[in-house]
Amino acid sequence: MESAAVRKQRESSKGTSAASRKKGKVSKAEKVRLQKEEEERRQREEEEAQFIAEQIEAAHLEKERLEREELQRLEAKQLEHREEELGEHRVLVEEKLEAAERCKKDVRTRAKWDRYMLCDGSPDPTIPQEINTFMSLWSEEAEDHFQSVLNKSCLVLRLIEELEFLLLDTPLQELGEAASAQYTLTVRQLQALLQRKFDDATESLLKNAAALSDIDTGNMQEVIKNQHVTLCMWANLNKNPRFRGYHFQQEALSFDLPRPLALSSIAVRILHTDYDHLSCLSQTSQPQGKEPEEQPAADTIVLEGEVTDWKMATVEGENPAPESVLVMEEGEKAEERKSVLSTASHQEDVNEAEEKPANEEEEGKSESPAGGASEGPSPAPLLNDAQEEEQLLEDDVVDLRQFTSLGGVYFFDVLVLPPQCKQVNGWSMVQLVSGGLQKFPYPQESYLSASLGMSLQEKDIEGLISPPVGVSIKVPNHVIFFEDPQVARWDPESSNWKTDGIMEQNYKAEQRELTFKLDAFYTFTLIQETHLHMPYESWELTPKGVNEVSLTIVTALTDIQIDIKDDQCRLAAVSGADGDLTDVIGRWTTPLRLKAAMKRVGLNVFPAEDSGKYVSINKKNEEAEKMAYKEMALLSPSFTFAWSKWNHNCGYEQIIMKVRECSGSGGDHEWALYLLSTRRAQRLKVTESCDTFSEELYEGSEFHSTLYHMVRDYSSAEATARLRHSHHLHMDCVYELLSATKVLTYS
Repeated sequence: MESAAVRKQRESSKGTSAASRKKGKVSKAEKVRLQKEEEERRQREEEEAQFIAEQIEAAHLEKERLEREELQRLEAKQLEHREEELGEHRVLVEEKLEAAERCKKDVRTRAKWDRYMLCDGSPDPTIPQEINTFMSLWSEEAEDHFQSVLNKSCLVLRLIEELEFLLLDTPLQELGEAASAQYTLTVRQLQALLQRKFDDATESLLKNAAALSDIDTGNMQEVIKNQHVTLCMWANLNKNPRFRGYHFQQEALSFDLPRPLALSSIAVRILHTDYDHLSCLSQTSQPQGKEPEEQPAADTIVLEGEVTDWKMATVEGENPAPESVLVMEEGEKAEERKSVLSTASHQEDVNEAEEKPANEEEEGKSESPAGGASEGPSPAPLLNDAQEEEQLLEDDVVDLRQFTSLGGVYFFDVLVLPPQCKQVNGWSMVQLVSGGLQKFPYPQESYLSASLGMSLQEKDIEGLISPPVGVSIKVPNHVIFFEDPQVARWDPESSNWKTDGIMEQNYKAEQRELTFKLDAFYTFTLIQETHLHMPYESWELTPKGVNEVSLTIVTALTDIQIDIKDDQCRLAAVSGADGDLTDVIGRWTTPLRLKAAMKRVGLNVFPAEDSGKYVSINKKNEEAEKMAYKEMALLSPSFTFAWSKWNHNCGYEQIIMKVRECSGSGGDHEWALYLLSTRRAQRLKVTESCDTFSEELYEGSEFHSTLYHMVRDYSSAEATARLRHSHHLHMDCVYELLSATKVLTYS
């Protein structure tokens, strides 16, 4: 039996357990109370959070209201002073630029008068009667020596350059569309006539090849040159079947003759000109969507075939020339040439052009001159939009908006050797052959088989007539190729440079030696990417003294420094250039001539109107960009301007640049960022080292209508005074150079 003590202990334990269970159990009323307290606590927290959010929102709205009111106040203040600021700006900028334009117009007028009074025997290319007479008389001359043509070519090239400069330098409204058309036509006529005279002189030289033959080789090899043209001529008099080519050592130029030609009566001509009169005839040289320059059509100088007669004809079309212009036409023989001078006045020409039916004008434009053997400039065909697009899509056609011809043109021809003079009983006898200079057909199966007296299987003929022509040239020292130069050949049928038919190109940069092979004899040139230096990596415009600044443009390939002093500029330095630029560096000239000189040697930092199609640009509002360049030109005597990385982040309507004052007493101020638009200028709080961009205003700054008034708030009196003494021609020169390089959109 269980004892009483054990029973008592068990009952006590049961009582404790029941009490514990009763104590751990929460009543329903307690649960409701706790839940209510939790909800009240959460509600208080939400109310507190909402109150804080409302306070933050209210503060934010208040800040925005204050900023908006401040912005409105600043804008109202700007508008209040806008007319005053713009009026002062017109005096400082527009009137200076207008004064500069008047000065340049006076210079052009004085130059025209000086040219009229010049009595050096050269014709005035702007006067049709003079230039027509000059071309007619020279066409009738029969020069016996190539050197005499070279001597005359210097004058012709100077006349061409004079007209081309007039077309570029004179505004169209001042020059007139009729005069512009006349000058363009005269340029084309002079270019064509010059090439024809070279062909005539070449023919005359080949007629005396035997008398000029070399004792060692039995062949003729001649080099005749001046500063613009080099003629390397070789005549196959010996007809050695083992002959493989010739090297003109002095000119570092050589060719490899294909075996089928070794026994033929031929001559090889390499005529190297440091100018390019062919590219302007290509349709690809014109911007897409732009009307091509009016090219001579039926009434033009014809280079192909025998040119026999000169006569006067008016320029037909919408804009007839004010004077009659000289043209060449096939017809009578050379000895029957004559010049028919016209004295028709400008009004008569205009009336005649207006009365001529439109269909008759179209028929006149569609006529084509007869072709022939001699290669040279021919009119660029006028294409409709579909034809032009199809032509530009051809892979082998060189787009002259994307590529540039450098180093001149090489006319590489194989010619028929004319009958040589023979001595018979003390008499010099020569067989006269009509037709002028004749090209030897290569490759041509029937001609070569007959001339060599061979009967070959088709596969043997294929091996005989197809060997390519090897060429080795030294790239001219005065041009810079930042990449290996590429060769392009001229196609006279389409008037385009093409890249087909050219094989095994190899360039040795240290020797500047380029070797390649052609599947026929072609006129060729060297090409390079036009936009090789674009977009720029950075730029800086820095004052150097009174009316003197320096523009530095940093590209991926080189650093270019251009100095501007008074109304002239010069190329001061080029890094990494492997060519001889002594003819360009350090020569003071006008921005227009500097641009032409730099592009001619391969330093193109001057975008064309359609360059945005070929390179990535930072497109900006044209009006804002134009205004920015004017402001920079105005402030350049006292302030340095430079590229800012934020210019790419802001919008189309905005321009951002770095600006700092250059103290005349030494030391420069800190850089500041300014934002420009067509409406106003403002200083930004953000710096170049910030991670994110913001348009927040610099503390305490205001809006102004121009950058000049904006920077004046933070500049010294000395800097402002220097601006007053800046010459208007210097300011115009800086503005012209900035507009030409377009540093704000191409960097």
